[in-house]
Amino acid sequence: MKHSSGDLVPPELEDDSFEVVLRQSGIRFVVREDQTIIEAMVEAGFEPLTSCEQGICGTCLTEVVEGEPDHRDCYLNESEKASGKVLMPCVSRCKGKRLVLDL
Repeated sequence: MKHSSGDLVPPELEDDSFEVVLRQSGIRFVVREDQTIIEAMVEAGFEPLTSCEQGICGTCLTEVVEGEPDHRDCYLNESEKASGKVLMPCVSRCKGKRLVLDL
């Protein structure tokens, strides 16, 4: 399988999993299809700020540098979701294979 950029997709990203890069810290990890971005962050050794983990409080609001969020929260309005500039990593995912977050 290939990314839209033409790069080969690593075997661990062939299902509904995707890669996340935390731009400020340089941490990279894969979010499996059975976990949230927050869960994968913790597994990778990052300590994200979170509270409800249901997409309703806004505590984990994070800026998106690159990639297309798959919004699954109840916090952002339609305009914010359409902008693709922020996401709630406690419930949201990626529509592609890579997200770069401003963390």
